[in-house]
Amino acid sequence: MLDQTLVDEYLRRIGATKPTSADIHALRHLQERQVLTVPFENLDYHLDEPIFMDERVLEKIVRKRRGGGCYEVNPALAFLLRSLGFTVDILPGRVYRPDGLGPLLGHLALRVQLDEPWLVDTGFGRNSRHPLPLNSREVQKDPHGDYQLVETESGAVDVLLNGKPLYQLEQQPVRIEDFGPSLWWYRTAPDSSFLQALFCSVRTENGLVTLKGNQLTRVDGEERAKEVLPDDAAVLEAYKKYFGFGLDKLPREPVVEGGTTGVRTS
Repeated sequence: MLDQTLVDEYLRRIGATKPTSADIHALRHLQERQVLTVPFENLDYHLDEPIFMDERVLEKIVRKRRGGGCYEVNPALAFLLRSLGFTVDILPGRVYRPDGLGPLLGHLALRVQLDEPWLVDTGFGRNSRHPLPLNSREVQKDPHGDYQLVETESGAVDVLLNGKPLYQLEQQPVRIEDFGPSLWWYRTAPDSSFLQALFCSVRTENGLVTLKGNQLTRVDGEERAKEVLPDDAAVLEAYKKYFGFGLDKLPREPVVEGGTTGVRTS
């Protein structure tokens, strides 16, 4: 449980109103505010900074106004939700890749129990803006697209966006600590998607802003604008302008050579 000062700081960070009760209206508001303010990014993987899944992640998310991957932003939100009276479980997932399903514990999502269980995910990049009822098998309309949860023969649940599978969730909850080996793999393995690309992305009311290295893409409704930023100063300024945080130095861009990933050192 977070102390009241940190709860208030978190709510200010995401521009959320403190709920009067732990209900679906509050949950919807809190998830939406996090999605629209906390970037999906992997900069610390290329800055050689530690990745925390425990309460230490709140220093990064709340006070430094940064973002992170699912192992960071979803646990951070879980700490907030529990402190506001919600019942939250950690669910493990497998990400769908071009060659099939990835390993278990490759994704971390939240289940929030109200009158029925709700899927809350703010750390996938293509996650919904609003909570999704976990028991529903109907297509669910969301500002980010049409989502559907499909039960598999094993009892897991496939999460689909516009008919395409994103990831598969197991229904048995786990501990945050169980993701430690997977986090180590993402931080060290040449095949890790977090090491093969450098990205920072945040949703807006009508679109998306993404910065990959020095390539900035802005989507606003049907309009899309791309530009290559001219120098390091422009990249650093873009992080401040579009994502709300400053960096002391730029992350090192990945280099792919011979099918494996290296990290540029200059």
